[in-house]
Formats: sequence, structure tokens, C-alpha cells
Amino acid sequence: MPDPRDVSVHKLIFKIVAELVDQPEFVVIKTQVTEDGATFTVHAHPDDTGKLIGKQGRNAQSLRIITSGAGRKLSRRYEVAIQDEILQLGG
Repeated sequence: MPDPRDVSVHKLIFKIVAELVDQPEFVVIKTQVTEDGATFTVHAHPDDTGKLIGKQGRNAQSLRIITSGAGRKLSRRYEVAIQDEILQLGG
């Protein structure tokens, strides 16, 4: 059974991501629970991946800062990964 704290952070991430993209119906967030928190992997439509990452990764970094702050308040460690981010930034 997932930790209720993780569920609330999952919902927060989903709301933020849905507002950033043009096609929120394609947004899927997979949660991998760890010992002291969770890793959230965000999948979006390929056309929206750039919007999700933002110029020079600013949107992605902001999402990580918000999630990290929520984690500190909940005494949990959270990480956010964006699908294809490594390909976008590396290429």
C-alpha cells in the first residue's frame, strides 16, 4: 500500500505538469517507492516534453525544487525524472 504522503505529492506533480503541457491527457506519472521516499517518472506526449523541461531545464528544475520542498515538510525524499530528458539535453 502506498504511503499517503507519496500520493499527495504525486497529485501535486500531476497538477503542475498538466498545466505546463498542451496535451495533459497523455501525462502519466509512474511512482517507484524507495526506502525513504519515492521517485516520480513523468511521461508526456513527445511534443510536450520540451515544454515540460523548459528553456535550459528551468521548468524541470522548478518542479524538482517544489517536490523537494514538499518532501522536506513530509520527512520524505523525492526525486523527479522526466522521460527523454537525457536525450533532449544531450542531443
